[in-house]
Amino acid sequence: MINHAAVSEFTSFQNIEVWNFIIMLAILSGALLLAGALRRMVPLLRKSLLPGAVLAGFLLLIGDGIYRAFTGVSFFRSGNNLLTLEAMTYHGLGLGIVAMSLKQSQRAKSQHRNREIFRSGAITVCGYLIQGVVGLLITLGFFYLFKGKVFASSGILLPLGYGQGPGQAFNWGLTFENNYGFVNGSSFGLTVAAMGFVSASVGGVLYMNVMQRKGKLKMAENADEAEDLTAESITGKGEIALSESMDKFTVQAALILVTYILAYGIMKAIDAAFGGIPFYVKTLQSTIWGFNFLFGLLACVIVKALLKSFKKAGWMQREYRNTFLLNRISGWMFDIMVVASIASIDLTAFAHPEFIVPLLLICAAGAFATFLFVRFASQKLFPDYAHEQFLCFYGMLTGTVSTGLILCREIDPLFETPAAENLIFQNLYAVLLGAPFLLVLGLIAQNQPATTWLVFGILAVYFLILCGVLFGKLLFGKKKAE
Repeated sequence: MINHAAVSEFTSFQNIEVWNFIIMLAILSGALLLAGALRRMVPLLRKSLLPGAVLAGFLLLIGDGIYRAFTGVSFFRSGNNLLTLEAMTYHGLGLGIVAMSLKQSQRAKSQHRNREIFRSGAITVCGYLIQGVVGLLITLGFFYLFKGKVFASSGILLPLGYGQGPGQAFNWGLTFENNYGFVNGSSFGLTVAAMGFVSASVGGVLYMNVMQRKGKLKMAENADEAEDLTAESITGKGEIALSESMDKFTVQAALILVTYILAYGIMKAIDAAFGGIPFYVKTLQSTIWGFNFLFGLLACVIVKALLKSFKKAGWMQREYRNTFLLNRISGWMFDIMVVASIASIDLTAFAHPEFIVPLLLICAAGAFATFLFVRFASQKLFPDYAHEQFLCFYGMLTGTVSTGLILCREIDPLFETPAAENLIFQNLYAVLLGAPFLLVLGLIAQNQPATTWLVFGILAVYFLILCGVLFGKLLFGKKKAE
């Protein structure tokens, strides 16, 4: 029997639940428009090189602070608003990666390019490791200084919050809180992740300004100087028409969504296969779902292989993918994702006095160590586009992949260097090389100094091994030349 009352409530279009997603999307979009206008009208903002999406996020953060001062509650953290923002952050990253990965690469595959992508994956894992070493060293020091009152293992939340984002930081902080007595551990993890976005934005913008003043970066005053749009750059040979029975943009959006839902299916299949194993449920399940963008990348490989086979079999006569439109969609997804992630920043752990000093030290030391390592690695391994690669890596290892791409876009608006591609395609190598790091997390999920020191040692040794892989041949080559 049909429940007419439930149907009536669902189809009551004045219900806020029907409009919530659109309202939040409109607020984020309005902030982006305002940020763009301010960058155009205020010379100081334009010269600061602050990305528009980052500026929009901080405008919303300030606006929410004003709203809270008058009402006593946060607009973005009330009702379903926070869930909507988190969903936009989560899916914006996944959809943006899929859009970028579906396009046809203009660079021929070569051994050199494969080596650059492998190095990118190794640098990413090294970033996690150095953050883990720094974080654990600080929290172990505080553990002994305050005679066990500081959770010894909490430093591992630095690479989870900086390197892997709010989802992983919250999941593991909550695990420490529920299972091992780390009071307010979830709040601690979210605050680390929030400070990561601040570090990415502030550090990236400062770097660009310093390099520009030193004359090492040549910036275009506006996008018009960088763009040279021709018919060939908008639509390629043999592609479907811009508008026929189905609009070309619709086709791109459909390909992205179908690919993304394939990624969802892969993750559900993994759950179905291993969901009965306690170790998987406690440690790996949240990690699997946190890496939705990685499975989106895997789904892209499958879809691209299918499209290629369809062409080879003669079932598909024209090219359905359009690089120009896929770039525009990915840009939109990343902009929305960055604005949503900054607007949802939670610094509640600073409300607990015992957290203030450890948090500040962990976040500052993590940003500094990441900055120094990534800067060195980019200069040594990617000398032809060191600045672009640095911004990609630093933004990703303190924020997310999209933060790195947003920063890189300020100096490479058309992604003409391989830096952005390296950031996208390194994920498969990063997962393989980072597997030991993820497994070690199972050991550290307890407030035992001896076990924490063991994990500290494992991370430090593994970091040195990967550094040997990355820089050993480079140093050996120099000695041989001498």
